[in-house]
Amino acid sequence: MRRSLCALAAVALAAGCTPPETPPPAGASVTPPAAWRTQLPASATVDAQWWQRFGDPVLTRLVEAALARNSEIGIAVARVREARAQETIARAARLPTLSAGTSLTESRSVNALGQPGVGTSAQPVFQAAYEIDLFGRIANQVEAARLSAESAAAAADAARLSVAAATASGYITLRGLDARIAIARDTIASRGEALRIARNRAEVGYTSELELRQAEAEYQNVAQTLPTLELAARRQEDALAVLIGESPRAIERGATLATLQAPAIPATLPSELLRRRPDIAQAELTLAASDATLAASRAAFLPSLNLAASTGELFSSSLGSPVGIWSLGASVLAPIFQGGRLRGGVEASAARRDQAAFGYQRTVLTAFREVEDALAAVDRLGEQQRRLEAQRVALAETLRHATNRYRAGYSPYLEQLDAQRSLFNAQLALAQARADQLTALVAVYQSMGGGWAGTPTP
Repeated sequence: MRRSLCALAAVALAAGCTPPETPPPAGASVTPPAAWRTQLPASATVDAQWWQRFGDPVLTRLVEAALARNSEIGIAVARVREARAQETIARAARLPTLSAGTSLTESRSVNALGQPGVGTSAQPVFQAAYEIDLFGRIANQVEAARLSAESAAAAADAARLSVAAATASGYITLRGLDARIAIARDTIASRGEALRIARNRAEVGYTSELELRQAEAEYQNVAQTLPTLELAARRQEDALAVLIGESPRAIERGATLATLQAPAIPATLPSELLRRRPDIAQAELTLAASDATLAASRAAFLPSLNLAASTGELFSSSLGSPVGIWSLGASVLAPIFQGGRLRGGVEASAARRDQAAFGYQRTVLTAFREVEDALAAVDRLGEQQRRLEAQRVALAETLRHATNRYRAGYSPYLEQLDAQRSLFNAQLALAQARADQLTALVAVYQSMGGGWAGTPTP
């Protein structure tokens, strides 16, 4: 009875030395806004294959190829396997350990009469050991490993979403460059015809050498933009090829920039975003795992109860027959002095938990900002497109009138040149704005989770 009371007193003393629970930092909380700042008509739902809504089978094939072969996704999936293996290791602590072995000894000794003798003995043994998880230290370690594995899985989903968005944006950028290249080539053809006419007129003395040189300079000004655009398109093709896990090569084209469909805006509230994005789930699971690790660190201050047993046989040349041996025991081990190691472990775990809490806050706030930025980009770029289209129409009319006036001899050639330059720049800007708006729509779907259906389980 006295021994039991002493053991209970030791357990109570150890429990009294356990550090108190430390609450999460108050400044790490996040309150979702009631609505988005940019209000756009939103009627669509976000599905897992959101890239199909752009209406281009080639874009769909590229995204699916990237999801199947991209190296970043492969690395993320391997990290998930590693985390699952670590979870298996942690769960193994809940089970008893079983081992078997044998020892063989040969010795030479001298007896009391001074006579030497050689003896041989063998001892096969089967051993078992088990730690009873009295205070939940092992259970918390297992929970931390499980949540870490779930966090790695959410990180892999975030990598898939990022690769899909990068592939879709890269393809749209490529089609935007193709549109600008087509504009440049058409303009070069028209400037070449204008240069031919100017040269013929100069040869017969109908126009001055100045107008000929102006026409030639304008032709070269447009022609010099083509190599730059073609280089950008080549680099974009190479980047897309790497995204889909292939060596740099030419990329197949599908729909033109003008025929790519603009998908509708998804209807998602800020409060719903917290369950729609895999990176937010990853941050939430990381926070929950750090809480479980902190609980395990606190439980390390409490005693541990270990059971051990062994059984076997002893064979010896000095014995007439084998002797059965066995042992059964239990031990309670309570930390008394560790030089601050345990308390330092708790403080380190608490600091990592606080880091995870602020990391979760940063991830959520970044998600809100990305959605706001994407919605604002779709809205403002749409307005820019409308203005640029109106400008293009006006400049086309300006060029027509300037050409007619020049041919009739009412205005100098410089007016026609100015109208040509302005129209060319407006056409390039309009193509770029169209590509930018479609890319912004990709950003909307990515920032809203891209149809991710995972559910964090902290």
